Amino acid sequence: LTGAAGLAEAGPGDLTFVEDARHLQTAAAGRAEAVLLPPGLELPGRNVIRLSNPRLAFAAALELFHPRRHAVPGVHPTAVVEPGAVVDPTASVGALCYVGAGARIGARAELRAQSHVGAGAAIGEDALLHPGAIVLERVSVGARAILHAGSVVGADGFGYVFDGAAHRKIPQIGTVEIGEDVEVGAGATIDRATVGITRIGRGTKIDNLVQVGHNVQIGEHAILVAQVGIGGSASIGAGAVLAGQAGVGDHAVVGPGARVGGQAAVLRHVAPGATVAGFGPQPHGEFLRSQAVFEQLPQLRRRVAELEKRLAAAEAAAARATEPGR
Repeated sequence: LTGAAGLAEAGPGDLTFVEDARHLQTAAAGRAEAVLLPPGLELPGRNVIRLSNPRLAFAAALELFHPRRHAVPGVHPTAVVEPGAVVDPTASVGALCYVGAGARIGARAELRAQSHVGAGAAIGEDALLHPGAIVLERVSVGARAILHAGSVVGADGFGYVFDGAAHRKIPQIGTVEIGEDVEVGAGATIDRATVGITRIGRGTKIDNLVQVGHNVQIGEHAILVAQVGIGGSASIGAGAVLAGQAGVGDHAVVGPGARVGGQAAVLRHVAPGATVAGFGPQPHGEFLRSQAVFEQLPQLRRRVAELEKRLAAAEAAAARATEPGR
Protein backbone atom coordinates (compact mmCIF):
# COMPACT_ATOMS: atom_id res chain seq x y z
CA LEU A 1 0.00 0.00 0.00
CA THR A 2 1.37 3.36 -1.04
CA GLY A 3 -1.58 5.71 -0.58
CA ALA A 4 -5.24 6.21 0.27
CA ALA A 5 -8.03 7.44 -2.01
CA GLY A 6 -11.79 7.52 -2.48
CA LEU A 7 -13.65 4.62 -4.04
CA ALA A 8 -13.86 6.13 -7.51
CA GLU A 9 -10.26 7.38 -7.62
CA ALA A 10 -8.40 4.52 -5.90
CA GLY A 11 -5.96 2.59 -8.05
CA PRO A 12 -3.18 0.04 -7.61
CA GLY A 13 -1.40 0.61 -4.31
CA ASP A 14 -4.30 2.60 -2.84
CA LEU A 15 -6.36 1.85 0.25
CA THR A 16 -10.05 2.84 0.25
CA PHE A 17 -13.10 2.13 2.42
CA VAL A 18 -16.74 1.05 2.33
CA GLU A 19 -19.22 1.85 5.11
CA ASP A 20 -22.39 0.15 3.88
CA ALA A 21 -23.81 -2.10 1.18
CA ARG A 22 -24.75 0.81 -1.09
CA HIS A 23 -21.12 1.18 -2.18
CA LEU A 24 -20.19 -2.47 -2.61
CA GLN A 25 -20.79 -2.46 -6.35
CA THR A 26 -18.53 0.58 -6.82
CA ALA A 27 -15.84 -1.05 -4.69
CA ALA A 28 -16.09 -4.32 -6.63
CA ALA A 29 -15.66 -2.50 -9.94
CA GLY A 30 -12.80 -0.34 -8.67
CA ARG A 31 -9.05 -0.90 -8.79
CA ALA A 32 -8.11 -0.29 -5.15
CA GLU A 33 -5.38 -2.48 -3.70
CA ALA A 34 -7.33 -3.05 -0.48
CA VAL A 35 -10.67 -2.05 1.01
CA LEU A 36 -11.49 -1.26 4.63
CA LEU A 37 -14.72 -3.15 5.24
CA PRO A 38 -17.13 -3.44 8.20
CA PRO A 39 -18.36 -6.81 9.52
CA GLY A 40 -21.18 -8.43 7.58
CA LEU A 41 -20.20 -7.18 4.12
CA GLU A 42 -18.39 -9.22 1.47
CA LEU A 43 -16.15 -8.35 -1.49
CA PRO A 44 -15.21 -11.67 -3.09
CA GLY A 45 -11.77 -11.76 -4.63
CA ARG A 46 -10.65 -8.43 -3.14
CA ASN A 47 -8.14 -7.67 -0.42
CA VAL A 48 -10.09 -6.47 2.60
CA ILE A 49 -9.25 -5.28 6.10
CA ARG A 50 -12.15 -5.82 8.45
CA LEU A 51 -12.85 -3.43 11.29
CA SER A 52 -15.82 -1.86 13.04
CA ASN A 53 -15.32 1.73 11.83
CA PRO A 54 -13.89 1.94 8.28
CA ARG A 55 -14.20 5.73 8.07
CA LEU A 56 -12.16 6.23 11.24
CA ALA A 57 -9.52 3.80 9.99
CA PHE A 58 -9.42 5.60 6.63
CA ALA A 59 -8.80 8.90 8.42
CA ALA A 60 -5.90 7.29 10.28
CA ALA A 61 -4.53 5.97 6.99
CA LEU A 62 -4.66 9.45 5.46
CA GLU A 63 -2.63 10.76 8.40
CA LEU A 64 -0.06 8.03 7.86
CA PHE A 65 0.31 8.63 4.13
CA HIS A 66 0.04 12.42 4.37
CA PRO A 67 1.50 13.52 7.71
CA ARG A 68 1.44 17.19 8.65
CA ARG A 69 4.62 18.89 7.57
CA HIS A 70 5.98 20.90 10.44
CA ALA A 71 7.78 24.12 9.64
CA VAL A 72 11.37 24.67 10.67
CA PRO A 73 11.44 26.17 14.19
CA GLY A 74 12.38 29.80 14.48
CA VAL A 75 11.22 33.30 13.58
CA HIS A 76 11.27 34.42 9.96
CA PRO A 77 13.35 37.56 9.33
CA THR A 78 10.27 39.46 8.08
CA ALA A 79 8.14 38.63 11.15
CA VAL A 80 7.63 41.17 13.93
CA VAL A 81 7.86 39.95 17.52
CA GLU A 82 7.26 42.77 19.97
CA PRO A 83 9.29 43.15 23.17
CA GLY A 84 7.93 41.04 26.00
CA ALA A 85 6.52 38.34 23.75
CA VAL A 86 7.70 34.79 24.43
CA VAL A 87 8.14 32.39 21.51
CA ASP A 88 9.08 28.82 22.41
CA PRO A 89 12.32 27.77 20.66
CA THR A 90 10.49 24.85 19.01
CA ALA A 91 7.73 27.08 17.60
CA SER A 92 7.67 28.51 14.09
CA VAL A 93 6.72 32.11 13.23
CA GLY A 94 6.41 32.53 9.47
CA ALA A 95 6.92 35.34 7.01
CA LEU A 96 5.23 38.67 7.79
CA CYS A 97 3.63 37.39 11.00
CA TYR A 98 3.00 39.67 13.96
CA VAL A 99 3.30 38.69 17.63
CA GLY A 100 2.24 41.39 20.08
CA ALA A 101 3.82 42.45 23.34
CA GLY A 102 3.34 39.93 26.13
CA ALA A 103 1.98 37.23 23.81
CA ARG A 104 3.05 33.61 24.35
CA ILE A 105 3.62 31.08 21.57
CA GLY A 106 3.75 27.50 22.86
CA ALA A 107 6.00 24.59 22.02
CA ARG A 108 5.85 23.39 18.41
CA ALA A 109 3.11 25.90 17.58
CA GLU A 110 3.13 27.12 13.99
CA LEU A 111 2.17 30.57 12.77
CA ARG A 112 2.06 30.55 9.01
CA ALA A 113 2.58 33.59 6.79
CA GLN A 114 0.80 36.81 7.72
CA SER A 115 -0.97 35.43 10.77
CA HIS A 116 -1.47 37.81 13.71
CA VAL A 117 -1.29 37.24 17.47
CA GLY A 118 -2.27 40.26 19.53
CA ALA A 119 -0.78 41.61 22.73
CA GLY A 120 -1.20 39.32 25.71
CA ALA A 121 -2.65 36.47 23.65
CA ALA A 122 -1.62 32.86 24.21
CA ILE A 123 -1.19 30.13 21.58
CA GLY A 124 -1.00 26.59 22.96
CA GLU A 125 1.48 23.89 22.09
CA ASP A 126 1.16 22.26 18.65
CA ALA A 127 -1.47 24.82 17.61
CA LEU A 128 -1.58 25.81 13.95
CA LEU A 129 -2.54 29.21 12.54
CA HIS A 130 -2.96 29.12 8.77
CA PRO A 131 -2.05 32.16 6.63
CA GLY A 132 -3.98 35.27 7.58
CA ALA A 133 -5.52 33.85 10.76
CA ILE A 134 -6.02 36.58 13.36
CA VAL A 135 -5.97 36.14 17.12
CA LEU A 136 -6.52 39.49 18.80
CA GLU A 137 -5.34 40.76 22.17
CA ARG A 138 -5.76 38.68 25.34
CA VAL A 139 -7.31 35.72 23.50
CA SER A 140 -6.33 32.18 24.49
CA VAL A 141 -6.01 29.34 21.95
CA GLY A 142 -5.63 25.82 23.31
CA ALA A 143 -3.19 23.08 22.47
CA ARG A 144 -3.49 21.47 19.04
CA ALA A 145 -6.15 23.94 17.93
CA ILE A 146 -6.30 24.79 14.22
CA LEU A 147 -7.36 28.20 12.89
CA HIS A 148 -7.83 28.27 9.14
CA ALA A 149 -7.03 31.12 6.78
CA GLY A 150 -8.93 34.34 7.36
CA SER A 151 -10.50 33.32 10.66
CA VAL A 152 -10.78 36.07 13.27
CA VAL A 153 -10.88 35.34 17.00
CA GLY A 154 -11.45 38.18 19.43
CA ALA A 155 -13.05 40.92 17.32
CA ASP A 156 -15.43 43.20 19.23
CA GLY A 157 -18.89 41.84 19.94
CA PHE A 158 -21.84 43.62 18.34
CA GLY A 159 -22.83 45.75 21.30
CA TYR A 160 -24.53 49.16 21.09
CA VAL A 161 -27.03 51.20 23.07
CA PHE A 162 -29.18 53.99 21.59
CA ASP A 163 -28.89 57.25 23.52
CA GLY A 164 -31.76 58.96 21.72
CA ALA A 165 -29.61 60.42 18.99
CA ALA A 166 -27.08 57.75 18.00
CA HIS A 167 -25.95 54.19 18.66
CA ARG A 168 -23.27 54.34 21.33
CA LYS A 169 -20.69 51.56 21.32
CA ILE A 170 -20.52 49.39 24.43
CA PRO A 171 -16.85 48.69 25.13
CA GLN A 172 -16.05 45.02 24.58
CA ILE A 173 -13.50 44.30 27.28
CA GLY A 174 -13.86 40.52 27.64
CA THR A 175 -11.95 37.77 25.90
CA VAL A 176 -12.21 34.44 24.06
CA GLU A 177 -11.02 31.02 25.19
CA ILE A 178 -10.54 28.40 22.48
CA GLY A 179 -10.22 24.92 24.00
CA GLU A 180 -7.84 22.13 23.11
CA ASP A 181 -8.28 20.34 19.75
CA VAL A 182 -10.74 22.94 18.45
CA GLU A 183 -10.77 23.61 14.70
CA VAL A 184 -12.04 26.92 13.29
CA GLY A 185 -12.81 27.14 9.56
CA ALA A 186 -11.76 29.72 7.00
CA GLY A 187 -13.47 33.07 7.39
CA ALA A 188 -15.14 32.12 10.67
CA THR A 189 -15.44 34.84 13.32
CA ILE A 190 -15.61 34.44 17.10
CA ASP A 191 -16.31 37.66 18.99
CA ARG A 192 -14.85 38.55 22.36
CA ALA A 193 -17.19 38.88 25.31
CA THR A 194 -18.56 42.25 26.35
CA VAL A 195 -17.32 41.32 29.81
CA GLY A 196 -16.21 37.84 30.80
CA ILE A 197 -15.42 35.08 28.31
CA THR A 198 -16.68 33.75 25.00
CA ARG A 199 -15.84 30.07 25.35
CA ILE A 200 -15.38 27.29 22.75
CA GLY A 201 -15.18 23.86 24.38
CA ARG A 202 -12.55 21.21 23.80
CA GLY A 203 -12.81 19.27 20.56
CA THR A 204 -15.49 21.46 18.97
CA LYS A 205 -15.32 21.83 15.19
CA ILE A 206 -16.43 25.05 13.49
CA ASP A 207 -16.87 25.17 9.73
CA ASN A 208 -16.17 28.02 7.31
CA LEU A 209 -18.01 31.35 7.58
CA VAL A 210 -19.55 30.69 10.98
CA GLN A 211 -20.34 33.65 13.25
CA VAL A 212 -20.14 33.22 17.03
CA GLY A 213 -21.35 36.26 18.96
CA HIS A 214 -20.11 37.78 22.19
CA ASN A 215 -20.38 35.79 25.45
CA VAL A 216 -21.49 32.62 23.65
CA GLN A 217 -20.76 29.39 25.50
CA ILE A 218 -20.15 26.27 23.38
CA GLY A 219 -19.58 22.91 25.04
CA GLU A 220 -17.16 20.16 24.16
CA HIS A 221 -17.25 18.30 20.82
CA ALA A 222 -20.01 20.40 19.25
CA ILE A 223 -20.30 20.71 15.45
CA LEU A 224 -21.17 24.01 13.73
CA VAL A 225 -21.58 23.63 9.96
CA ALA A 226 -21.00 26.38 7.40
CA GLN A 227 -22.73 29.76 7.78
CA VAL A 228 -24.21 29.05 11.20
CA GLY A 229 -24.86 32.25 13.14
CA ILE A 230 -25.04 32.39 16.93
CA GLY A 231 -26.31 35.46 18.74
CA GLY A 232 -24.82 36.96 21.86
CA SER A 233 -24.94 35.04 25.16
CA ALA A 234 -26.42 31.93 23.54
CA SER A 235 -25.45 28.51 24.87
CA ILE A 236 -24.67 25.41 22.78
CA GLY A 237 -24.40 22.18 24.74
CA ALA A 238 -21.74 19.50 24.47
CA GLY A 239 -22.07 17.30 21.40
CA ALA A 240 -24.74 19.47 19.76
CA VAL A 241 -24.84 19.69 15.96
CA LEU A 242 -25.99 22.81 14.07
CA ALA A 243 -26.45 22.17 10.34
CA GLY A 244 -25.67 24.71 7.61
CA GLN A 245 -27.11 28.23 7.95
CA ALA A 246 -28.90 27.44 11.20
CA GLY A 247 -29.38 30.49 13.41
CA VAL A 248 -29.45 30.73 17.20
CA GLY A 249 -30.87 33.89 18.73
CA ASP A 250 -29.54 35.93 21.64
CA HIS A 251 -29.67 34.05 24.97
CA ALA A 252 -31.19 30.95 23.32
CA VAL A 253 -30.10 27.51 24.56
CA VAL A 254 -29.39 24.41 22.49
CA GLY A 255 -29.15 21.47 24.85
CA PRO A 256 -26.37 18.86 24.91
CA GLY A 257 -26.59 16.37 22.07
CA ALA A 258 -29.34 18.30 20.27
CA ARG A 259 -29.45 18.53 16.47
CA VAL A 260 -30.67 21.64 14.63
CA GLY A 261 -31.57 21.26 10.95
CA GLY A 262 -30.23 23.42 8.13
CA GLN A 263 -31.59 26.99 8.05
CA ALA A 264 -33.58 26.39 11.24
CA ALA A 265 -33.99 29.35 13.58
CA VAL A 266 -33.68 28.70 17.30
CA LEU A 267 -35.24 31.62 19.17
CA ARG A 268 -35.66 30.07 22.61
CA HIS A 269 -34.64 26.59 23.80
CA VAL A 270 -33.97 23.18 22.27
CA ALA A 271 -34.15 20.28 24.71
CA PRO A 272 -31.12 18.02 25.24
CA GLY A 273 -30.96 15.30 22.60
CA ALA A 274 -33.81 16.74 20.52
CA THR A 275 -33.74 16.99 16.73
CA VAL A 276 -35.50 20.10 15.42
CA ALA A 277 -36.02 21.76 12.06
CA GLY A 278 -37.73 24.75 10.47
CA PHE A 279 -38.40 28.32 11.55
CA GLY A 280 -39.54 28.33 15.12
CA PRO A 281 -38.09 24.81 15.23
CA GLN A 282 -40.38 21.89 15.99
CA PRO A 283 -39.68 18.17 16.43
CA HIS A 284 -38.16 16.92 13.20
CA GLY A 285 -40.93 14.41 12.46
CA GLU A 286 -43.63 17.04 12.89
CA PHE A 287 -41.71 19.40 10.63
CA LEU A 288 -41.51 16.77 7.87
CA ARG A 289 -45.25 16.07 8.15
CA SER A 290 -45.96 19.80 8.01
CA GLN A 291 -43.80 20.13 4.89
CA ALA A 292 -45.70 17.28 3.24
CA VAL A 293 -48.99 19.08 3.92
CA PHE A 294 -47.50 22.38 2.74
CA GLU A 295 -46.68 20.85 -0.65
CA GLN A 296 -50.34 19.79 -1.03
CA LEU A 297 -51.73 23.25 -0.29
CA PRO A 298 -52.37 24.22 -3.96
CA GLN A 299 -54.50 21.09 -4.51
CA LEU A 300 -56.23 21.56 -1.16
CA ARG A 301 -56.97 25.18 -2.04
CA ARG A 302 -58.56 24.15 -5.35
CA ARG A 303 -60.65 21.48 -3.60
CA VAL A 304 -61.83 23.95 -0.95
CA ALA A 305 -62.70 26.51 -3.65
CA GLU A 306 -64.73 23.87 -5.53
CA LEU A 307 -66.50 22.80 -2.36
CA GLU A 308 -67.29 26.45 -1.56
CA LYS A 309 -68.86 26.87 -5.02
CA ARG A 310 -70.92 23.70 -4.61
CA LEU A 311 -72.01 24.77 -1.13
CA ALA A 312 -73.00 28.22 -2.38
CA ALA A 313 -75.00 26.65 -5.24
CA ALA A 314 -76.73 24.26 -2.83
CA GLU A 315 -77.61 27.11 -0.46
CA ALA A 316 -78.98 29.17 -3.36
CA ALA A 317 -81.10 26.21 -4.55
CA ALA A 318 -82.43 25.68 -1.02
CA ALA A 319 -83.33 29.37 -0.76
CA ARG A 320 -85.23 29.28 -4.06
CA ALA A 321 -87.11 26.12 -2.94
CA THR A 322 -88.48 27.93 0.09
CA GLU A 323 -89.69 30.99 -1.83
CA PRO A 324 -93.52 31.56 -1.77
CA GLY A 325 -95.31 29.92 -4.66
CA ARG A 326 -92.77 27.18 -5.15
